[in-house]
Amino acid sequence: MSIAPDGHLVFRGPEAMSTEAAEAFAREHARWILNHRERARGGNVLPEMSADELRGLANRLIPVLTDRLRYYAGRMGVTYRRVTIRNQKTRWGSCSSAGNLNFNVRLAQVDPDLLDYVVVHELAHRREMNHSPAFWDIVESVLPDYRERRERLSRYVLP
Repeated sequence: MSIAPDGHLVFRGPEAMSTEAAEAFAREHARWILNHRERARGGNVLPEMSADELRGLANRLIPVLTDRLRYYAGRMGVTYRRVTIRNQKTRWGSCSSAGNLNFNVRLAQVDPDLLDYVVVHELAHRREMNHSPAFWDIVESVLPDYRERRERLSRYVLP
């Protein structure tokens, strides 16, 4: 298996290999394929990490996240309850209707302005629990360049 420069998968196998066996092999190596495709496209693939390494990331993230939450919550006039840091596979952050905020530990590995985008995004949910135009107006009032930040954040691939 290899990834072509345009990002498509190239698979070469023995002539006797069935299509089903090739597909099964590709499914078993899906993470490798996704990571290498994203690299070929210029994306940022975050590395796999041990539990100890993730704890270290969380310890680095806590003071920065605490500072950014205080700053932006004050600026936006919102409050929040509990803050949790997790190793999530698909989300950078979330906000519950009770006001609890969850953040991905991998935010410690992205540019600080992208962390700010996620913080503002989740705090905006304290006023609008949806992604309506009113929600995006709130985000834009704080971060006029949020679209560019959101696009840059989308280039990261969570392990």
